[in-house]
Amino acid sequence: MAEFARKSPALKPSRASPEVDHVTTTIYVAAGTLVLIAIWVVATSNSFIRARNKVDESWSGMDVQLKRRHDLVPNLVETVKGYAQHERETLAAVTQARAEAVAASEPERVARAEAKLTTALGEIRAVAEQYPQLRASDNFQQLEAQLAQLENEIQAARRIYNANVQAYNTRIQIFPNSLIAGRNFTARQYFELDSPAERAVPAVSFS
Repeated sequence: MAEFARKSPALKPSRASPEVDHVTTTIYVAAGTLVLIAIWVVATSNSFIRARNKVDESWSGMDVQLKRRHDLVPNLVETVKGYAQHERETLAAVTQARAEAVAASEPERVARAEAKLTTALGEIRAVAEQYPQLRASDNFQQLEAQLAQLENEIQAARRIYNANVQAYNTRIQIFPNSLIAGRNFTARQYFELDSPAERAVPAVSFS
């Protein structure tokens, strides 16, 4: 019996059929693909969040500059009133425009209100041209210089905000990013000051 066992051929290990190997490979490929898709979704969503945070941060910076201008307007109105008491209509328009700008919250409404305030402040400058004593006063000159500086800072902040909005909107709208943006990431509005003064074409004289 022992001699028969020694002469018996050794049993060869069984090999999996080609069909089984194919199924296993397909499962591995599918699992790897799902992992890669999950990583892409997470990475893309995080990029959306970072871009949206930059928009919110730049809006906060611009909002600070706008509030500084709001705080300056009452002092400017009081200074003009001391020299130009007959300009009640102009001063009332500035005060009303400031109140609307302070009350506005959404970017689109803020833009309209700020454009109206910019136009009203332009009327203040026009009034000042008619009163030499007002233009010569130190208080008015100081307020006018502060206002001009604030307007420059507002323009700079607006450019930064709009650039961040453009980058964010492009990121969520391009394919295939748009597939996962959905309702959680919606496009933001640009901040445009569409006052007549902003859109006016400067006159060119060759005389």
